[in-house]
Amino acid sequence: MDTPWQLFLDSLGPIALAGLTATVPLAFVSFALGLVIAIVVALMRISVNPIVSNVARFYISVIRGTPMLVQLFVIFYGLPSIGLKLDPWPSAIIALSLNVGGYAAEVVRAAILSVPKGQWEAAYTVGMNRTHTLTRIILPQAARVSVPPLSNTFISLVKDTSLVSLILVTELFKVAQQIAATTLQFMTIYLAAALVYWVFCLVLSFGQSALERRLDRHVAH
Repeated sequence: MDTPWQLFLDSLGPIALAGLTATVPLAFVSFALGLVIAIVVALMRISVNPIVSNVARFYISVIRGTPMLVQLFVIFYGLPSIGLKLDPWPSAIIALSLNVGGYAAEVVRAAILSVPKGQWEAAYTVGMNRTHTLTRIILPQAARVSVPPLSNTFISLVKDTSLVSLILVTELFKVAQQIAATTLQFMTIYLAAALVYWVFCLVLSFGQSALERRLDRHVAH
């Protein structure tokens, strides 16, 4: 019988592989879609139309006021009761994307509002419409401001993907559960999973720091 230490080392490979082939792609796809949702919702929030603004406010309130696990279960287990049955992976992506969109929307909105109003006025002065002003002037500046909080959101998302194991998605934590159930060495295997998550998050944190330094080069101090 393998010692706990040997089992710990042997389990790192399969767990890390599941993280690279399932957890990381799931996080990237969900974050990309969630960021698109966040930008749309943020623009709705700053709209002068009260109906549009309140719809966005309601969406953010629902997402931020309910646990992600509940959102995940509503989509995977709840929707079939009204005739909408989704496979585990699409359900996971939809739930994670909607969650990211709700949290990141306020980050994007704050970043947009941080751009001086003079930038808007200057763009209008040279004949740019609102769409061109947003895409060419405002959003590029807001992107630099929003990098740190959005990076933190992405790191949290990587850890939150562990919840999708509860809807039959085979990712990092699901593989760890399978190994633990087979070996009955729950502490050893879950510590190995924790180590893999930690390493992934460390790598992402280094990437965040590198991106921030790169963006700071283009800013006058």
